[in-house]
Amino acid sequence: MSDSEPDRKRSGFKHRTPVDEARERLHEATSRTVDSTELPLTQADGKFLAEPVTARRNVPHYRRAAMDGYAVRAADTFGASSRSPELLRAADRDADPVAGEAVRVHTGSEVPESCDAVVMIEDVDEVAGEIEVFDAVAEGENVAPVGEDVEAGQALYEPGHRLRPSDLGLLKSLAVDEVAVYDEPTVGVIPTGEELVQHDPQPGEVIETNGLTVSRLVSRWSGRAEYRNVVTDEFESLRAAVQRDLTKDIVVTTGGSSVGERDLIPEVIDELGEVLVHGVGLKPGHPVALGVVEETPVLMLPGYPVACIVNAVQFLRPAMHWVRGTSPPPHPTRQARLDRKIASEPGTRTFARVRTEQEGEELVAEPTRAKGSGVLSSVALADGWVVVPEPREGIPEGETVAVQHWEWSP
Repeated sequence: MSDSEPDRKRSGFKHRTPVDEARERLHEATSRTVDSTELPLTQADGKFLAEPVTARRNVPHYRRAAMDGYAVRAADTFGASSRSPELLRAADRDADPVAGEAVRVHTGSEVPESCDAVVMIEDVDEVAGEIEVFDAVAEGENVAPVGEDVEAGQALYEPGHRLRPSDLGLLKSLAVDEVAVYDEPTVGVIPTGEELVQHDPQPGEVIETNGLTVSRLVSRWSGRAEYRNVVTDEFESLRAAVQRDLTKDIVVTTGGSSVGERDLIPEVIDELGEVLVHGVGLKPGHPVALGVVEETPVLMLPGYPVACIVNAVQFLRPAMHWVRGTSPPPHPTRQARLDRKIASEPGTRTFARVRTEQEGEELVAEPTRAKGSGVLSSVALADGWVVVPEPREGIPEGETVAVQHWEWSP
């Protein structure tokens, strides 16, 4: 235990590390630990690419008809109109038409070498082996050239890209059967607190929710969580629980991270390894602690449910990317008008929970609760949160704000 710990327990947090600095300290202490593996495309949805992908072939690899109709020489249709159609001879399906001929094609079929355009089926009539063309076409019209979709040698994806169903379809069109993806990071999730039970709480007892929430967030962020049983507030029990999970890529504890008599987990980590940060300038959830033990990052999240979620999003989500060697993408946001002011403390980054509603053409954001990091419904019933930066002392009613939809992103 460090010399400053007893003073901190008596006086609270005298210094709170800024969010960006705390995140950078954790990043510096987090190295890539996950391996990669080859997976078939059918199993790769939602996985993160471990290698760049470059197109090995053209798509399409032949000139193809973009419409049902007739393949022609564009010059043979010049001057065609509904009043004065051009007459062409119908060529055999397998023939390469000569001047003055047209051949029937379907969407996606190969366009004969001698043809440079396709007349749509609705602009022609076929009568007794002759084709009446009622609309002129330009060279290349309704013809998809070789490589229109993807050109051979084209760079498509960089490592760290999360594969979507549309990506898999594109890769399949390139005759790719397998891709190299990062393995899922493993996370040990350890709820702590002698007051926690799984069901039927008595007075003074609380149903454990943080471990469940964090473990499901790990799954949402493409990781594998080991959701452990509750560990009581006892030094040796906490130490054994942390040591057990040092085989994981990341260890997360919930509860016991503040400065009270039963908040022992920072002391445990200080003995086993190093506490990098204890107390961060964010709200709700400033009593978070970040550390490292045997090169394994340890995130000590607060016990209040909303504070736990905020810190999981701010620190666990990026850490899961860092152990892959990738960077976390930004959360999707939407602009909305704030219908009630948000109060915040200067020097602290505030995450204000909001509910959004469409009013005509305008999106309106309503704060669900200004205070209460233990009120889980305030975040569970919200659509996102508004981040109030450290220099600001709140946001006034009527201002346009960015609503961060943190549950929508990986």
